[in-house]
Amino acid sequence: MRIGELAKKTGVPTRMLRYYEEQGLITPHRLGNGYREYDEYLVDRVHKIRGLLDAGVPTRIIGDMLPCLNQGPEIVVIDPDPKLREMLLAQRDKMTERIAFLEQNRDALTRYIEAMDIAGISLPATGAR
Repeated sequence: MRIGELAKKTGVPTRMLRYYEEQGLITPHRLGNGYREYDEYLVDRVHKIRGLLDAGVPTRIIGDMLPCLNQGPEIVVIDPDPKLREMLLAQRDKMTERIAFLEQNRDALTRYIEAMDIAGISLPATGAR
């Protein structure tokens, strides 16, 4: 598939996909005419990369994690890097803090919506609680 189709399937702009390529996070095949051809498996990879970036994980760490993104629950690390482990622990702790913060805000919104419902200002629900 071409970059525009990958962008459409993933919701990630072509400019960002080119950045992922520059960072070595995705690699297209080059056709004889020089055009890039992106494999279907990259749709899933781009979604995972986007999720990690949204969670605050920098691309340099994502690049190190790439071999693990497509493995099952049993991840095998051949050459463990202690510095990378420290960075991963720090990123995990930051994610845990953000998750707790988001859960608190979600719960506060839920309580506020429930209070509005009790007050008689019931509007159609737009998502799960």
